[in-house]
Amino acid sequence: MRIGVSGPHGTGKSTFVHELCSRFAELTPIEEPYVLLEEEGYDFEYPPSRADYRAQLTRSIELLTTEPDGSVFDRTPLDFLSYLAGTGLDIESASATSAIRTAMATLDLLVLVPITPETERLLPPAEMPGLRRTVNDTLLELAYTDPLHLLTDIPVIELSIPLADRVETIGAMIG
Repeated sequence: MRIGVSGPHGTGKSTFVHELCSRFAELTPIEEPYVLLEEEGYDFEYPPSRADYRAQLTRSIELLTTEPDGSVFDRTPLDFLSYLAGTGLDIESASATSAIRTAMATLDLLVLVPITPETERLLPPAEMPGLRRTVNDTLLELAYTDPLHLLTDIPVIELSIPLADRVETIGAMIG
């Protein structure tokens, strides 16, 4: 089983990934590209630039195509397409659609972790709230309308449920 977890910043994705992997020993968390690139010395701008989002997109594609079965990915290429769209880039003309499609096809499940009233109330306030909302809306649109045909035959589940129920909900699907 290979699971991708996507959503805007500040929605509890990383916590969810680590809780899910703690509950199911056969699953291994894969850090998000931002963290991996930063550990390798990549110098991100603040706020991140298009080049920064492209670097994360490239790393996300690499991770999806090289990590073993049992991986749970903290972010997928859809996240970075959404962030690029949030910077005003036309993602339909600017993305490496074939490489993204190949990477996404390695997933058995895509889990969307959107902004919800509960995440707004319980989680710390996120930076760049305007970009965060744009990314949320773009990500949901990409996942549900799939204009780039990236999600063919990939089940998608949106976790617009209480934070305490997220792991149990996905666990019931995979366990």
